[in-house]
Amino acid sequence: MQSYTIGQAARLLGVSPDTARRWADAGRVATHRDEAGRRLVDGKDLAAFSVELAKSGGAEGGTSYTSVRNAFPGIVTAVKLGDVAAQVEIQAGPHRLVSLLTREAVEELGLEVGMEATARVKSTNVHIDRT
Repeated sequence: MQSYTIGQAARLLGVSPDTARRWADAGRVATHRDEAGRRLVDGKDLAAFSVELAKSGGAEGGTSYTSVRNAFPGIVTAVKLGDVAAQVEIQAGPHRLVSLLTREAVEELGLEVGMEATARVKSTNVHIDRT
């Protein structure tokens, strides 16, 4: 049977390794140790826990459901509003990302300079998720 390290399990669950360790310590997900002393989660246990986690509303904070895989969490550094269109800049670590979107989308998301947001990049498109 496939087993996963805490780090691998965390990645599959969409949480930090620290969160996965806390869940294991609290007994929310069963673990065992391998011959090297690493804590492992059996694949079947991880699958069951992931279903339970999804049904209960997800991990820490809100969960964003999207097909876009390349996520860059960061901070909004500029918002330029036009009559119809808008430009939003996000600094995500060393990466500066710029998205052109509708003014309506910016207003619905409540995007402002200084707030957390995630830029999601798919091909040449940049999507913005409010964190």
